[in-house]
Amino acid sequence: MEDQVLKGAKYMLFASLLFAFMGAVAKELSNSMSSIEVVFFRNVFGVVLILISIYRKPLSQVGGKMWLLIFRGMAGFIALLFFFYNIAQIPLAEAMTFSKTSTIFSAIFAYLFVQEKLGFRGWLGVFVGFIGILFMTGFNPDNLEKTDYLGILCGVGAGLAYTSIRELRKFYDSRAIVLSFMTIGTIGPLILLLIGSFYTNPDLDFLFASFVVPKANDWYFIVLLGITATFAQIYMTKAYSCAKAGIIGTISYSNIAFSIILGIFLGDAFPDIWISFGILLIVLSGLLVSSKKS
Repeated sequence: MEDQVLKGAKYMLFASLLFAFMGAVAKELSNSMSSIEVVFFRNVFGVVLILISIYRKPLSQVGGKMWLLIFRGMAGFIALLFFFYNIAQIPLAEAMTFSKTSTIFSAIFAYLFVQEKLGFRGWLGVFVGFIGILFMTGFNPDNLEKTDYLGILCGVGAGLAYTSIRELRKFYDSRAIVLSFMTIGTIGPLILLLIGSFYTNPDLDFLFASFVVPKANDWYFIVLLGITATFAQIYMTKAYSCAKAGIIGTISYSNIAFSIILGIFLGDAFPDIWISFGILLIVLSGLLVSSKKS
């Protein structure tokens, strides 16, 4: 049993490192194309791999929850859209931390929609997490940046997506659930890029942008983006199959530390005292919420 836990911990550490590298590659790509286009390339790679997997081993599932499946795909796509926009605009570690607030929101949504008990630790984690968000956003609602709003909405969207998976996994093969997300995440950006070629609005640059033909060097990063994202997902899945969710969820926060290091290499400043404290509180909230699953 201990060997399995250790193996799961190693898998999650590796997955967290790969997720941090994925963010770093996305940030680099954002210098030459919009974050919407980066989302497209991140997903199209996964769609191809999943379709190959389904061809080799057909889906085994009950089905019957198509609208919930589409909802999961839409929620995940919107969260990813906001996440990648923030990666392009703010330090990598801050963007990663905002995405990690999904743990707080998924706990709340699970309580509201799945009747999952939170308990004292869970509610304490939620409270600490919201205090952490206040530190991240500077405490003043009047001075919130666009990236603050999108960071919080990224956590909400991811939280909704993760909560819906709890119901969907009873009816669908896990590959079908991921495929719904990646298919919407491939078609959605194409529609937004098409609209963006006719309509521009600086305030909505996270939604609409024109397509830019990738430069020769960009293709190396695009392939690297697809590889890191896909293998991060694979090793994260392996990790959760080896050990309990509470243990693995705790280790997953290591990707914030990896993101701080990689971000510095990319030119990000080290988080100031208030942001650092906010990051610590959000990590603590995640540990408290995850501990109820241990």
